[in-house]
Amino acid sequence: QVQLLESGGGLVQAGGSLRLSCAASGRTFSRYAMGWFRQAPGKEREFVASISWGGASTWYADSVKGRFTISRDNAKNTGYVRMNSLKPEDTAVYYCAAGSEPYNKWDLYNYRGQGTLVTVSS
Repeated sequence: QVQLLESGGGLVQAGGSLRLSCAASGRTFSRYAMGWFRQAPGKEREFVASISWGGASTWYADSVKGRFTISRDNAKNTGYVRMNSLKPEDTAVYYCAAGSEPYNKWDLYNYRGQGTLVTVSS
């Protein structure tokens, strides 16, 4: 089992930045790919970004490409997403997930966090 705990969410003005963290415990985090997803009020959960187990390969949703950066520090069992130039439409609960591949589908991940809320004010 892998337990995932997100942190770093909060209230930020449009144009600002936040870095979310995903701390993993349990089985070896470095063996898993990781993904970030988000769910805005009244909308379905959507893919944000994913990263391979070693961190060499990353993928992004078009809506965040160029603004968000996914990374990981396997020595610290922690994944990150740096979010710059935030927009009100980025407001959502952000979730991290770990799995065998860097999927862009939430349901394909074996392990999932509980989420952290990001609110971007205009």
